[in-house]
Formats: sequence, C-alpha cells, structure tokens
Amino acid sequence: MLRLTGLLVICYSALLLWIYFNQQGMLYFPNQFRPSPEQAQVRNLQLWPGSDDEYRGLLINPEQASATAIVFHGNAGTAWDRRFYALALSRLNYRVILVEYPGYGGRSGKPSETTIIADALDTIELARQQFPGPVTLWGESLGAAVAAASTEFQPDDARKNAITAVVMITPWYSLPELAQALYWYLPARRLTREQYNNMHSLANFKGRTALLIATEDEIIPNRQSLQLYDALHTTKKLWTFDGADHNSWPTSPDNAWWSEVDHFIKGSE
Repeated sequence: MLRLTGLLVICYSALLLWIYFNQQGMLYFPNQFRPSPEQAQVRNLQLWPGSDDEYRGLLINPEQASATAIVFHGNAGTAWDRRFYALALSRLNYRVILVEYPGYGGRSGKPSETTIIADALDTIELARQQFPGPVTLWGESLGAAVAAASTEFQPDDARKNAITAVVMITPWYSLPELAQALYWYLPARRLTREQYNNMHSLANFKGRTALLIATEDEIIPNRQSLQLYDALHTTKKLWTFDGADHNSWPTSPDNAWWSEVDHFIKGSE
C-alpha cells in the first residue's frame, strides 16, 4: 500500500508539473492559414492594414460605415474562419475588423495573455487613427476575454471614437475559475498562469455589455457566463441560444439576434 500510494503521489505530481509547464498548449490552438489578397477580395475583404508584413487581420466596408466593430475570435482557427461576422455586421452599417492574434494566421510571435492583449490594444489604437466613429468590441470565448481586457486601457481622452460597447459570446468569469470547474480533481485555480479575468476587466467599464450564451455549451458551463453577467454593474443584456453548444450557436446573418444586439448596444431599443 505504501508503495502504491507513493507511486500515485509521484504520478499525480508529474501530472501537475506537466500541466503547469504545458498549459499554453492546452489553451491556444493556432492555425497558420492566411488568405491571399485575391482570396480576401473574392469575399469583399481586404488584408488590414496593408502588406503581409503589417498584417493584423481582415477588413470589410471601410468607407461607408459610421462605426467600427472589432472582432476577436476564439482560441482555435483564424480570423478567416470568422467571415460570418463581416457579413452580418457590415449589413448593420459597421466597418468590421476581424483581428488576428500573434502566432495565428502566419503572424509572428507566440500567443499568450500578455502578447495578445498588448497586440489588441495596438490594433484598436490603429483602427481609431484610421477610422472615425465609435468602436464596439466583439469577442467569442477567448476573444471575449481579449475584448474585456481591452476596455481597461481606454484612454481618458477617448475622443468621439471611444469603445462604447462590448459583445461577449460564450464568455467565462475568469480563466482560473473556469479551469477549476473543468478540472475539479486538480488544484487548477492555483496552476493557471493566464488569468483573463473578465469580471476584473469590466469592473469600471461604462459602456453597454451584451452577453450571449449557448444552453448546451460543453466547454464553458453556463454558470460561468451567468456568474459574470450577474456581477456586472454596467448596462447589460443577456441572450440565450437554446439547444446550441459552444461551437454551434447561430451565425447566419439572417438571424434576428444580430439586429437585436445592435439595437441594444446603440441604445435604440
């Protein structure tokens, strides 16, 4: 029994060490695909802000729109996979920037909380410099945390193109809390190095906040999203996708919820 107990302790300790040093590989799943300018043009998109060396994502509807929607995707795939945002939001008179993360889509760097948020802030500031009008941040899953963190650093002189709203799709409360919920048999809260604390990030946000959750979400339990929603002290509204899971919520531009969220974040409902 002593030998068995000792072996179990060794195995458990080895598992904890492996998770601690390899957790970024469990969180980020980058894809290196980047469309060519010609491929993007077929979909009415363009590489933004310009050449391959400057690439930060994809842009649609740059000239006609009165506001900018900046979209941060989840932890897998690329900005190219989220073209449905461009279709839906450009119909609502937004110019749309589908942001690509460091280490994704052929961009240099390695994904981490520090590098992704710093890069997101640079992207937002560049969009402010190039385009007039208010800015709304959209994010799904990991991207919701990036959007939330970006609101913490809104400059005091936010001018007319301030961040006015955040739309969070299948968000968590904080990453350590999510890790503990998923890996209840581990001291996951203590092991998690990346924080992505949405509640902390949004504590002082003055804009409107929309949360959208999938009732059958197998990745981020609804209680995580609802805990975040209940704790928010800003103007907020909740949408629920019945029967949808983490990756099957309705994305068609024809779905009514796009317009409903748009009316809410513009304060016109």
